Amino acid sequence: MPAKTPAKKKTSAPPAGPKVLSVEERTAFLEDRLKNAPQEAQEKYRAELDMSWIAHDSALEGVVYTLAELRSAMGASEALVPFDSTLQPVVEEIRRHREALNFVREQATKRRVPLTIDVIKRIYCVLHPEEGDVKTVKYRKDIPQHRLYFHEYTPPDKIAYKLRQVVDWVNDPETRRSRTPVRLAARAHYDIVRIFPFTTDSGKVARLVMNLLLLRGGCPPAIIHSTERQRYYEALKGSSTTMHSIVQDAIENSLASIEKLLDAYDGKPKR
Repeated sequence: MPAKTPAKKKTSAPPAGPKVLSVEERTAFLEDRLKNAPQEAQEKYRAELDMSWIAHDSALEGVVYTLAELRSAMGASEALVPFDSTLQPVVEEIRRHREALNFVREQATKRRVPLTIDVIKRIYCVLHPEEGDVKTVKYRKDIPQHRLYFHEYTPPDKIAYKLRQVVDWVNDPETRRSRTPVRLAARAHYDIVRIFPFTTDSGKVARLVMNLLLLRGGCPPAIIHSTERQRYYEALKGSSTTMHSIVQDAIENSLASIEKLLDAYDGKPKR
């Protein structure tokens, strides 16, 4: 008789590791934790978020604020120095930036409303109220000579057309179906900065639009750190892939900072 073939031992599958949360899932989880955290923790997080957001975003433009200036502008009781009237222009600039953050947050709640040219213009007008409103604000008419940014600028006569292309692309259902919120927001920001629609603060406007799209997509804001300034400029000269990586890193840092704050209030050891 032929020898019996020994039966194969059944091997059990290795235990599945913990599920890796998406950026959106991780954000939602941390937002729930934040809502349940002490009021003190919530207020501390919001105040530090806005100061960090404004400080780093402005530093990308070559403008560095002191902690005293930021605290004075935001009405913090622990401002390091008494209010100095000579700081008024700086304080007003910071306050307009914070107003723009709040405008973006308010727009982010309207998830089903398409991004429009008027919203982009409105963000610029919040930063620069002297420009009037969305009906009177003008795109730049020349190529800036003081180049903080080193990429090629869209010719002035093509700005309206190029900006419309970006908005149409963002609102296209196929774009939203085929791209994550992070990829969509990073690419929209990359394209708007390269268009450079306004004489000043086009970079700020583009990053605010990016964060509007991120917030609508269930992600935290991407605050690009001032130490990433050179890498950021180089990305604008290169491909949008590098910009996506920078934005992804900024989001990871935002999530990590929330976790660190909440863990501290929960009494958990620091990671």
